[in-house]
Amino acid sequence: MTRSDWSDIRGRLARLAATPGSDAVFGAGDHGWELEPPLTAAEVTEVQEQLRVELPAEYLSFLREAGRGGAGPAYGLFPMRRRDGRWQWEGDGADLTTLAALGRPFAHVEAFNPADGLPPEPEEGDYDSEEAFTAAQDAHWERYEKVVYTSENSVGLLYLCHLGCALREALVVSGPARGQMWADDIAEGGGFRPLYDDDGTPLGFARWYRRWLEAAERQAAPG
Repeated sequence: MTRSDWSDIRGRLARLAATPGSDAVFGAGDHGWELEPPLTAAEVTEVQEQLRVELPAEYLSFLREAGRGGAGPAYGLFPMRRRDGRWQWEGDGADLTTLAALGRPFAHVEAFNPADGLPPEPEEGDYDSEEAFTAAQDAHWERYEKVVYTSENSVGLLYLCHLGCALREALVVSGPARGQMWADDIAEGGGFRPLYDDDGTPLGFARWYRRWLEAAERQAAPG
């Protein structure tokens, strides 16, 4: 993944904001086609020193040249903010990023579901009483949540946007899939999966962002 040129982005977003049909694009009412200011070189240095990790080049160049968050896929890119001297991402699901674990490798290169291999949900007919069935259900869901919702599944992932219904997409910061975009479908009973372009190549941050922008332009185009 290489550094990208983002010099066209703000102009394209401004044209979209001025296009009457752009309000029909999903999520536009939340981000309003606006990007927050870019990070300065000093801020980028501070961010990476605090996180103890080097962010993938395409995303890093976006932060420095385009903006630190705002207009983007779905409800927009989670913005970076400094709170009490510490940098973090903010938004619905941004807290799924374990900042202290971004430098730990995300070990996967293929889709996986943490729930695979767990026993099926109990069925009431298999139990002699409602109390026994309820106890079995409680035990099942306690185990499910412990296995599926642990932050260990997402070490090395930087969550960047919320698609709605608790579905989110993230950038792999560390590990063999570094620089690639992945989907977190846990909320719908799925797992984690890499995102691909139309030709089957893995989506990096730049292509992921530009695919969204191109689709928004097509949708908002007059006629």
